[in-house]
Amino acid sequence: MTEFFDVVIVGAGPAGLVLANLLGAADLHVALVEQNAEVIEEPRAVGIDDEALRSLQTFGMAEPVLQDAVRNAPIRYYDSRGRVLAHVAPTQAPQGWPRRNLFFQPDLERKLRASLERWDSVTFLSGHEVVQLDPGEKSVRLVTRHADGERVLTGGYAVGADGGRSFLRRILDIPMLGDTAPMTWLVVDVADDTWDAPYSAVFTSPKRPSMTIPLPFGHRRFEFKILDGEDPAEMTEPSRVAELIAPFYPAGELPRPIRRRVYWHHSRTAARFREGRVFLAGDAAHLQPPFFGQGMNSGIRDVTNLAWKLAMVVRGHAADSLLDTYDQERREVAKTMVEFATGIGRLYQPRSRVTEVLRNTAFRGAQRIPGARDYILQMKYKPIPHYQEGFVRAARQGKNSLVGKAFPQPRVQTTDGRSELLDEVLGHRLALLSLVPGAHARLSPAKARAWAELGAAVVEVHAPPSYRRQGQEDPRERPAGPDTETLAVFDSHGGLRDLLLARPQDQVYVVRPDRYVAATGSLDDVDKLVTEVLKLFE
Repeated sequence: MTEFFDVVIVGAGPAGLVLANLLGAADLHVALVEQNAEVIEEPRAVGIDDEALRSLQTFGMAEPVLQDAVRNAPIRYYDSRGRVLAHVAPTQAPQGWPRRNLFFQPDLERKLRASLERWDSVTFLSGHEVVQLDPGEKSVRLVTRHADGERVLTGGYAVGADGGRSFLRRILDIPMLGDTAPMTWLVVDVADDTWDAPYSAVFTSPKRPSMTIPLPFGHRRFEFKILDGEDPAEMTEPSRVAELIAPFYPAGELPRPIRRRVYWHHSRTAARFREGRVFLAGDAAHLQPPFFGQGMNSGIRDVTNLAWKLAMVVRGHAADSLLDTYDQERREVAKTMVEFATGIGRLYQPRSRVTEVLRNTAFRGAQRIPGARDYILQMKYKPIPHYQEGFVRAARQGKNSLVGKAFPQPRVQTTDGRSELLDEVLGHRLALLSLVPGAHARLSPAKARAWAELGAAVVEVHAPPSYRRQGQEDPRERPAGPDTETLAVFDSHGGLRDLLLARPQDQVYVVRPDRYVAATGSLDDVDKLVTEVLKLFE
């Protein structure tokens, strides 16, 4: 028997699980296929950022995941003499969530698997290995092998989130472009940790750079560069591992190692993220060294970008060509992050003591400049995804424009008095967000109907009641009628006010379901703006 699904996802790592939850929340008929019957108990990814948490917020899992994470974890950089180069401690939350958080991956995956149980439209096939892929013009056919035999799945689309050795990518013959670094690193995960250092530490050195990361539930990670001439196999021996971690525990018993592995660092990106009705996401699409902890987070950004587009096409709201924008938007941005992570790794090992002294001088000098210091401490050096092609109104892009970038998420107050993060009001849908009242009145009836048929929202921002001036509308007193479909919020924390003051020409934003800005304009442009965005679906 052949079963049909709107989307078949291969791989139940973080990217696949997030995608399945997003599509389940959108009520698409989804199969998630995973070779392993149980969650792998070894931690692999260890850091989750604010944008990934914002994706989890979409289906109600940000707080449950963050509950068991080390929030806003700082990171210290040391030179080879043990002196602190920088203590990076981000406190700002432009996405509404802490920017740097440390988590235990097995716990994350268990929670995301449990979350799937809420969606009747999602079928989770664990212990199923995909052994055949037949891509067609109108559908995709996959065969899985499991304990009871074989199962045939047919999908409108398929997504390969099946890791760095992706079966789907190999069958489609999509090459990985880039390099595999000649260096190797030893990764050691320990349990029953006793070292109370609630920050990540990077020990840069011309000799052996290393790092350590505190994880929840008494776990800790160590990473050591393997030097030229050292035998990688010998480095994983218990005695050698004990020798490397012993200096970190001078006064006590060593913690218990639970994983000792050698990794080659890859800096590779797939030549394309779409092949007909099959898409690649996560490690199947890009591989990067772990120096900046963005591998998993980039994968979650992939599927957050892809999910709403699949939902629009499957529902018949958009042409299949909308899915081409996934490759347009994500491939170059992912490649940029891969290159950035690779460059960060070079800073960990200066070529010589002279090079290190020059680097240290420049680094410490920069921190004496207020703007540069904030740039380092608030992690503003992290590349910000910026979509310059795809589902964006490119004509409005400029140096300071938010078009193609993530819209910030401040807190707002609803008309019934609740304090909410902005996304809770916008919902997982397209939204016309007006920072000033009156957008609903500027939309023609035809455009308003077309907008509503997409399931899109109109949200207007009002000054809080305590600041209201003579002649300003109180949305709570708006009479009943068709305008009641327009949502109103109070800018209780001033975040949207400050955005308007910084960009007074951008009074209205079209915010995509993945929270990226598709277009901006003035209040007078509303009808024209909606018209142009609707054309992007054709």
